[in-house]
Amino acid sequence: LSGDIDYAGDSFDSFPNGIAAFFGPDAIPQAGFAQIVAFVGALELGVMKDIEGTGNEFVGDFRNGSIDFGWDTFDEETQLSKRAIELNNGRAAMMGILGLMVHEELGGTLPVVGDM
Repeated sequence: LSGDIDYAGDSFDSFPNGIAAFFGPDAIPQAGFAQIVAFVGALELGVMKDIEGTGNEFVGDFRNGSIDFGWDTFDEETQLSKRAIELNNGRAAMMGILGLMVHEELGGTLPVVGDM
């Protein structure tokens, strides 16, 4: 990505990809890492909560009575189908990111294939 990530003029392109973006000589500043951790923590503790008695139908239903894009208009079979599709999409995404992490760690030489 082009553009500046901070007021010092550092661009998105100046930081490495993968785990090297957090650890290493060219890593993002520790304050930036702390901001990412604080933002995720705020979402976990303040927003993504399972509040009892607000109409949550199943584990992981974080609507809490405030967000409804027509979910309640579907019949039970359609809801189960959509929930299963969403779970499978999440599993596929996890396998995809796992493949990217393995590819990053293997480097340029594969044990079976050899040099790439």
